[in-house]
Order: sequence, then structure tokens, then C-alpha cells
Amino acid sequence: MNRVSVSIRVQADAETVWTALTDWESQSAWMTATTVRTVDGDGRGVGGRIEAFTGFGRFGFLDTMEVTEWRPPSWCEVWHTGKVVRGTGAFEIVQAADPAAGSTLTWFEDLDIPGGELGAIGFMLVRPLFEFGVLHSLRKFAALVESRSQGSTAAP
Repeated sequence: MNRVSVSIRVQADAETVWTALTDWESQSAWMTATTVRTVDGDGRGVGGRIEAFTGFGRFGFLDTMEVTEWRPPSWCEVWHTGKVVRGTGAFEIVQAADPAAGSTLTWFEDLDIPGGELGAIGFMLVRPLFEFGVLHSLRKFAALVESRSQGSTAAP
């Protein structure tokens, strides 16, 4: 497995971050080049299913997922079940001791990269770009949540 982990501070309480993050379809607004939808119901809870298409136009891949752990407002884990992306994804939200300091959001991916040794080498090359994309997306997410928490309707 190849682990990717990115953390950011969000100036909002853990419950607010959790609610925004698990509104799966809203992830399309802040996740780079990705459109997210639930497969059945709202996808909230163990067994919930989500699909995310990452790419441009018709070029990209479908990432299918099933929620395997659900512990509001701090931990969610999914199993990536697609042909391209396989492995575990998760996020953890930790409320700061001082509520005014917000929460820390950490996004984890433990990916089983296809293609054997060649795939592993390819992932080493694209890993910095992948991490940058996740960080960029999480910064957009934080800006959106923070603007909503302050009563603003402005988009990030």
C-alpha cells in the first residue's frame, strides 16, 4: 500500500466540518477535477456507496467507494472498489482543545497501485502532484466552510 496523508486546519468546529465533508455531492464544488455523487440514498453511514469521476470531459476514471467505518464527527473510512483506485481512504477531524482554534482535518489514502513495479514507479513520479491536488482541494473546502461559518455566502 502507498500512504498519502494531508492535514489542514479549518476554522470551524468538528461537527461543522463533518457535516460539510460528508455532504458527498457537495465535494464536487471543491475537489479538483472531480464530480461526486451518491449511489443510493445520502451515502451517510456504513454501507453507503459513493462514486467520484476524476478527469476532464470523457477522459478520466471512476472511483467507486463504500463506507466501511462511520464515527461522527471524527472518522470516516471508505473502501475504494474501482478498477483504477483500490485501497482505503479516510478522513479524521480533531477538535482543538480551544474551540476558537477550529479543527484539524487529515485526509488519508492507502492505495493499492495497479501495474506492479511499473505502477509503483509511476506513482512515485505523480505522488507530489497527487498530494498537491488533495491539499489544494482541502484548502478550497476549508475556505468554503469558514465562509459559511462566518455567515458569508461568498464562495471561496
